[in-house]
Order: sequence, then structure tokens, then C-alpha cells
Amino acid sequence: MAQYDATSPYFTTPYQQFFLSNMVNRPIPAESDDRLFQINQVYQYRPDLLAFDLYDNASLWWVFYQRNPNTLTAPPWDFLANTQIYLPKLSVLRSTLGF
Repeated sequence: MAQYDATSPYFTTPYQQFFLSNMVNRPIPAESDDRLFQINQVYQYRPDLLAFDLYDNASLWWVFYQRNPNTLTAPPWDFLANTQIYLPKLSVLRSTLGF
């Protein structure tokens, strides 16, 4: 049975035979000191680039969608310039996701 990496959005989703079960969300908690960030042209449609620049790991792109579910709903097409999102701290991701 394949095991996904702790940084994957599928880490807690059960795997049965050859298929994943229904995805189990991995919510990212809101913290009072999360930074409000306005997406710029460099990162438009590229949450992976922002994740790499912030966390040195492009595969953490999905945390922006889990942290901002009312703003971001259609990856990556709604990752648009001038959209404001909250950025979770790396320390929060490490403790929440266990890596």
C-alpha cells in the first residue's frame, strides 16, 4: 500500500486496493498572527511558486487553499493577482502536518 508524504494533501486519505477513498481534508488552523498577503503578478496562477519561495517546498501549494477556503476554491485558476490571502507560518504547518 502506498503511503503519501506528510506534506501531501492526501496523507490522511485512505487508500483501498488501487484507488484513493474520498479525500479527507487536512485543515490548516487560522492563527491571529497569520500574514495577510496580496498575490502579485509573479505568483498569479502559481501557488506552487509561492509555496516554494515561502516554505522551500512547492508541494505545499495546497495549504493556501485549505487556509483560505472562502477566497480560494478552484486551484490554480483563482490564484489571481490582487487577491488577498492569509499565509500560514511554516511552524504551524510543521506542527499541524507533522513534518
